[in-house]
Amino acid sequence: MDFMPSSRPEDSPDHKAPVMASATPTAGLRAEFLDEIAYYQQRNMRLAEAMPVENYTWRPAGGVRSAGEVFTHIPAANYGIAGALGTAPPAGFDFKAITALSDAGKPQKMFNRQTTLRGSFLIITGHFGEHLGQSIAYARMNGIVPPWTEKAQQQQ
Repeated sequence: MDFMPSSRPEDSPDHKAPVMASATPTAGLRAEFLDEIAYYQQRNMRLAEAMPVENYTWRPAGGVRSAGEVFTHIPAANYGIAGALGTAPPAGFDFKAITALSDAGKPQKMFNRQTTLRGSFLIITGHFGEHLGQSIAYARMNGIVPPWTEKAQQQQ
């Protein structure tokens, strides 16, 4: 689930994230997208770490992904998304490839949908949000409080 580090203040600074390349944008569409990706990375990693390994096989019903399958779907989808954006993922691929993309709104296809780069970014962050919510529900159904919620509750 290695995406990018987040700059959101509510995220734990003690959770280690990769160092960003010096060419990483600090403003604009790509910078905002990378910040969103980092947010989801940090939350998913912390939730995956909080879930006991024995709960990874738990599923809320037959025919749906288990908790572990959701956690492994996320990085697997990242490779598919890179391909959908026209970039074949090399060995060791990470989302720093986003910095090589243009902010231009040229038309493109993503998942058989006509869109733009901006539209693709929205699809991607929506997908990450969907699975973060799913993972939170799975964790709570197994008696696990998301670490960031637990920390906020302790501070109150």
